[in-house]
Amino acid sequence: MTTVSARPPMPRHVLILALAPAQLLDVAGPAEVFAQAGRLAAMAAGGSGQAGTVAPLYTIELADADGAAAAVATSAGIALACGRRLAELLADERPLDTLLICGGEGARTRHAEPDVAAAVRTLAGRARRVASVCTGAFVLAAAGLLDGRRATTHWRWCDRLARDYPTVRVEREPIFVEDRNLWTSAGITAGMDMTLAMVEADHGHGLALAIARELVLFLRRPGDQSQFSATLKAQSASRNSLRDLIAWMTDNLHRRLGVDDLAARAGFSPRQFARVFQRECGVPPGRMVDLMRLEAARRRLEGAEQGLSSIAAACGFGGEEAMRRAFLRHLGTSPGAYRERFRSRTATTILPH
Repeated sequence: MTTVSARPPMPRHVLILALAPAQLLDVAGPAEVFAQAGRLAAMAAGGSGQAGTVAPLYTIELADADGAAAAVATSAGIALACGRRLAELLADERPLDTLLICGGEGARTRHAEPDVAAAVRTLAGRARRVASVCTGAFVLAAAGLLDGRRATTHWRWCDRLARDYPTVRVEREPIFVEDRNLWTSAGITAGMDMTLAMVEADHGHGLALAIARELVLFLRRPGDQSQFSATLKAQSASRNSLRDLIAWMTDNLHRRLGVDDLAARAGFSPRQFARVFQRECGVPPGRMVDLMRLEAARRRLEGAEQGLSSIAAACGFGGEEAMRRAFLRHLGTSPGAYRERFRSRTATTILPH
């Protein structure tokens, strides 16, 4: 039986720090995840979830790292109003729960400004948890907070982060990385995945899952999921016929997808199809089928409970043993071990604790 505490938890103070021009979704995505937490927890406890009736689990404040600005300019042309000026925040010695640095052009071009680095170090010293979205990792690195720590950023900027800050252990694959109290995420929407993981760490899996459903996110992705998708890469093909074929394959992985079958569907001879597919998509068609099936199986293993035989059939492996061999060949682990490593713990409630 679930018990509800008579005293609601104290809200956790989240400070989002931006360098203009900021990436709009780097700010809005995590902020919305945190904001939904209190509303959905209140609804689960029997409240209406309407504004004015919700005890927030997080209070969210936005500040411009310039210090003087009352609003943060974004690359979308929309300015976001700030709360207190940076000087007020620096003078307020009360602890923070989470300091989150968002990315964008401002973070990429101005991260090494001495005043910015000093402010970030001061605020980070008061925070239980420090995080960055996308190129916000450059701001943390310039402040010396990532020295000797594991971190990631958008795939396009990983090499530069490693070159400019060689003491940072840059990980190019994951969508987010947690290294003790330091969290860093890959590009833009990965910040929402990271924030969901923070909510889960704070208040449990059920609440994080409820937020993902409320925001109609496709799935809750674990941090070690790769930034790179074989399916997405293949959709960059210049020929419409190949892009349409990839989209069809995504929905029909349970079917026979031999080279002859795919060539006929795309309107090519098998030999011409294999040559064009390799040139456009970067891998042979048979390997693409294997990678797409593997990605689909990983998503299912990371999500709701489903039997291995059902997953194998839905993803076109034909049986558990064929799926097991594919996992061992590409990932070095079995489907069962993969599920145990990546699935979130089962929740009994979505109430905060």
